[in-house]
Amino acid sequence: MELPFAEPFRIKMVEEIYPSTREEREAWIKEKDYNLFNLESQKVFIDLLTDSGTGAMSDKQWGAMMTGDESYAGSQSFQKLKSTINQITGYEYVLPTHQGRAAENVLFSALVKEGNVIPGNSHFDTTKGHIEFRKAHAIDCTIDEAFDSELIHPFKGNIDLHKLEEVYKKYGKENIPFTLITITCNSSGGQPVSIDNIRKVKALSDKYGIPIFFDSARFAENAYFIKEREEEFKNASIKEICKTVFALGDGMTMSSKKDGLVNIGGFIALNNEELYKECGNFGIIYEGYLSYGGLAGRDLAALAQGLNEATEYPYLKSRISQVEYLGNKLIEYGIPIQQPIGGHAIFIDAVKFLPHVPREEFPAQTLGIELYKEAGVRGVEIGTILADRDPETRENRYPKLELLRLAIPRRTYFQSHMDYIAVALKNIFDRREEIKSGYEITWEADILRHFTVKLKEK
Repeated sequence: MELPFAEPFRIKMVEEIYPSTREEREAWIKEKDYNLFNLESQKVFIDLLTDSGTGAMSDKQWGAMMTGDESYAGSQSFQKLKSTINQITGYEYVLPTHQGRAAENVLFSALVKEGNVIPGNSHFDTTKGHIEFRKAHAIDCTIDEAFDSELIHPFKGNIDLHKLEEVYKKYGKENIPFTLITITCNSSGGQPVSIDNIRKVKALSDKYGIPIFFDSARFAENAYFIKEREEEFKNASIKEICKTVFALGDGMTMSSKKDGLVNIGGFIALNNEELYKECGNFGIIYEGYLSYGGLAGRDLAALAQGLNEATEYPYLKSRISQVEYLGNKLIEYGIPIQQPIGGHAIFIDAVKFLPHVPREEFPAQTLGIELYKEAGVRGVEIGTILADRDPETRENRYPKLELLRLAIPRRTYFQSHMDYIAVALKNIFDRREEIKSGYEITWEADILRHFTVKLKEK
């Protein structure tokens, strides 16, 4: 008999979490204007709000923190991080930042001007926010298959080449500073992008003289799916695949709180020295000196170790298998999710789950609130509230998919937690016909409203 898969690690420390009552949770979420971001962490039993900075670090990472070099300039920790990034990505120039959106802010300050357009595959919320804050426009060129949650396609994060070329023809290279490829594509369900697609995007972009950059928060998970699903790379190592991907682009931004396996941090990596110098000026203004970028030396050291661990197959197999386990449980219960199952999260199709809740009453947010009330599980809406209003018309933007994301922190929860989440969702699914109304907004920010929005029941 073949041995079952087991996690390639063991546990040294645990943290107590509080299983509250339904009555407590109903009162708490109402006090917080039905915004799951506003809840204090001790009022959450299983926290799937994000996988960003919420995972557990290894013993080697903690050891690296103890020997971190806290020098302001040129620390040994930075030198080690730079060397690690060079080896994994092939990019020569590295600018650390305190997190991924800070890396976007620095890079976009150098590249994005008013009136520009930035095509890509379903830009993430902060990415779109940084673009629109500069009075530029993000254009989604994701393949149509990504928006059919029941359709099985191995690379739903792929860019549609016809859509992309139409953008290139319409706006011209003078108005397109770069194309952004998000790996994996979070907003379409944690879906991967194939190397075949990236090569074709590269060839098309070269034809029009447009650079390619990567939003690389989950680049290692993307490499895992390439190894599993792209025949050419089935015998390649994860690190070999990563270098192959990054060789097709001009640079990258990174939220290290995902595939860096750390609780804080980010970076920009480039091969263009002039762009590096320009970004360096903004980095010093916004983040700190070139060799620390808003991070302590111990954070840089932990990140260098984390990047090496995250680009090893056994770790990725363990991490993605846990997500698949939860996804398969939900499929077994008939719950509609984005398929195939993505790398870092389960994305529930809220319109199919709650067919009686109108789109203007935010079915994904409604489902997220129901899940919290039911079981103390916190997810996050990837739907109309997150999509924000159109910056010109100020009308709600209704995305093609209205999703509740359950992001699984790395090396944090057990299989029994996955079973608990699945049963909680089944309980709600069994009574879904009773849920006929959602929520309305009572206050919202002008941009990135989902973080601070206030709601009330309809």
